[in-house]
Amino acid sequence: MFIDHRGHGSREAFDQAVVDALVAHGVEWVVLAGFMRLVTKVFLGAFENRVVNIHPSLLPAFPGVKAQAQALAAGVKVTGCTVHLVDDGMDTGPVLAQVAVPVLPGDDESKLSQRILQQEHRVLPRVVRALAEGRLVQDGPRRFHLELPGGVASLMSPAGLAS
Repeated sequence: MFIDHRGHGSREAFDQAVVDALVAHGVEWVVLAGFMRLVTKVFLGAFENRVVNIHPSLLPAFPGVKAQAQALAAGVKVTGCTVHLVDDGMDTGPVLAQVAVPVLPGDDESKLSQRILQQEHRVLPRVVRALAEGRLVQDGPRRFHLELPGGVASLMSPAGLAS
């Protein structure tokens, strides 16, 4: 199913159309991997604490677009990727998992992006599986953790993603 945002008069109207379609199909969780639009309170209210995104940096560092270029420009030695719950800010929701990726000598945006993407492809399915299994625990208004076999460290390091 494709819903064209251009057919709606506002972000809220588009989000309502998407919500209606997702609810009609019984969707419980929404994963915004590659969805490069901010969602509105209409969307977030329908799926409160059930919208997940992946971002190519260790948030809160380098939110928004071109995170890899931001990391290179800042001269950091380590960046990575973050799976987080979506709130009404830009990449400001509670962090569920992060994987560190070293910035190597000679890295450019393309090389760094590829290495981060490899880790994104490994961590996101594991987080989604944990969410589907009901392993998300809310510790406070904006605090969450995943209950995982082997603990969170098994998810958050590249070595722990080997399987």
